Amino acid sequence: MELDPNDPRPPYKQVANSLRAGILTHRFNAGEKLPSQQELATRYGVARMTIQQALKLLRDEGLIVSRVGSGVYVRDRADQAVGLRPHIEQAFEKTRVTIDFAGLTGETLLGALEEPIERIRRGRLTPESVTIRLMLSDMSQPVAVPSRAGSEPGDDPAVRERVAKIASRSAGEILEAVRELGELGLVQKVDVSARVIPLPMMFKLYLLNDEEVFFGFYPVVEREVEISGKSVPIFDAVGKDTVLFHHSVSDDDRATGSQYVDQARNWFDSLWGTIARTYEP
Repeated sequence: MELDPNDPRPPYKQVANSLRAGILTHRFNAGEKLPSQQELATRYGVARMTIQQALKLLRDEGLIVSRVGSGVYVRDRADQAVGLRPHIEQAFEKTRVTIDFAGLTGETLLGALEEPIERIRRGRLTPESVTIRLMLSDMSQPVAVPSRAGSEPGDDPAVRERVAKIASRSAGEILEAVRELGELGLVQKVDVSARVIPLPMMFKLYLLNDEEVFFGFYPVVEREVEISGKSVPIFDAVGKDTVLFHHSVSDDDRATGSQYVDQARNWFDSLWGTIARTYEP
């Protein structure tokens, strides 16, 4: 389980890839507890911080879940979940890259874009064009989720503002990083933009190169968060617990995957061209 010193990827990503492969090939079964962080650190010959970073990647992908006081376990439905990062990295190997995202914040997409963007900067990937569209929920309007829970449930501008800040930070970093690729001349054509819609987004959707769709529902949970220095109970849509399902085009136009990709594209374009308004983080 030693890491490859010639692999340009950071150690935590190598560890994450190894563990991900173990989960998806059932070396670690659904519901099984993973070795402790210290044991994994010893096996891979890395620091515990590296293991923690690797586990965060897998947690964000919906492959594992942490149980307080117990450890880290493979999700019961991990065999149906799909890791987004490897597919996005593969999408960037094409000459023309297009990514459409619809969801609450784009935080997971930001993390998934780190590796391919860094590889472009190093000259290891050379796409001619990159087009990214982000479609987010408009948090300036009352919504059912996120909202205040507890004894006084209902819409709360402060709760919405909390999510709006996360979305602004994630979208802003994506726009800045991709635009920089064009400014540096690393990508000939760059087109990256964000819009918001007056609808609550209770799912996340990724459309890659008009060939693949990843779709998952946000589970709603009641939890405590800190707002203006106070602990506030809220109903929240938790992206890290979203299980993504994969659909792709095939040679058979009647196949479910092809139809799903077509309809996802049509749905995204219909909102983008009508009720969505320009958003600049």
